Formats: sequence, C-alpha cells, structure tokens
Amino acid sequence: MEPFTTLEAVAIPIDQPNLDTDQIIPARFLGKPRDSQVKAVFHDLRYAPDGTPRPEFVMNQKGFAGARIVVAERNFACGSSRENAVTVMVDNGLRAFIAPSFGDIFFNNCFQNAALPVRLEAGRVAEIRAALHAAPGARIRIDLASQTVVGPDGRTDRFEIDSFRKDCLLKGVDEVNLTLGYEAEIAAFETKQRGEMSWL
Repeated sequence: MEPFTTLEAVAIPIDQPNLDTDQIIPARFLGKPRDSQVKAVFHDLRYAPDGTPRPEFVMNQKGFAGARIVVAERNFACGSSRENAVTVMVDNGLRAFIAPSFGDIFFNNCFQNAALPVRLEAGRVAEIRAALHAAPGARIRIDLASQTVVGPDGRTDRFEIDSFRKDCLLKGVDEVNLTLGYEAEIAAFETKQRGEMSWL
C-alpha cells in the first residue's frame, strides 16, 4: 500500500446526507473487473439515464477536476458492506474523506486501502463544504502525523485517529503486511514451540 503522510489537494463537497455505498458504486457494476469499475463511481448521480453528464453533480464541474479529497455530509457511505465503495474512489484518485460521521464498514475498509477517513464536528464540516462551493478548486491540507486538517479558509482543525491505524497508514501497511513483517520471529517461535511441546 502507498503510505499516507500528508495530502494537499483540491477537495469536492458532497452535501447529501446518508449517501450510501450503492450510490457510490451501483450494484450492477460490482461483477466487473476492478479497472472496469473506475468510471462507475457515483454513476447514477453523475450521469442521466441517456449517459450524459449531469452538470449539477460536483465531479462534473470543471473547478473540481483532479480532486483527491471528499468533504461529505453525515453518515457518508452507509449501507451495504461492499469494499468496492472505497476502492472505486481510491482508483479515481480520492485518498481522504472528511465528514461528521461515516458508515462503520466503509470507515474500517478505508484503512485497508490506504485511504484516510477524518471525522470533524458537523458545523465545521458544513463550513468547509460552503467554502469549497464558493471557491471551486480550493485546496485542503491533511497532515496525518500531526492529525490536522487545514481548510480552504486557512483554519486548522485537529482530528482523532486510532494510533495503530495511524501507524499502519504512515507506514503503508495493513494488518496482513504488518504480520508478515514478523515472519522470521513467528517461524522462530514455532520452531521453539515444536521443540518444547512436541506432543502438540
């Protein structure tokens, strides 16, 4: 996994509360190979039934091109447990998500895919979204080591994160990678155990 240290990038505001994983990637796209799912992100919100882009959807607006951060409303990515909701956004360049709250499964899946979910107070998140709407292309800076977000208005907010997950993101490892890093120690333990407890 790619380490997550700092990220300074254009951010997109998404104002819909309770936006669920089926809106992030509709179920009909889940059977496709991962690289074929990329264009399906927010498909039914981004495109009309005839396939033309909906100009009102933020990702279709020129000022938000190249965004890497989403600033969302409460309960972002609730609904079903599909990990594709994270991977399809990561594959579209999005690495961080700021919201007052998240769907629990989505929140946990972020850490397995080198993405950072940041919880901030609802009123502050609303202020950031308003600033982004007022100035499309505005940037946000996230520093994981210091656990801070610098908004488009220059204000710095601190966020909380589990220390183990923070360490894994900074190193670019998940639980499996972390465990494999102790492969020699595990092998030595198993050898010692076989010698001392041959009856097992």
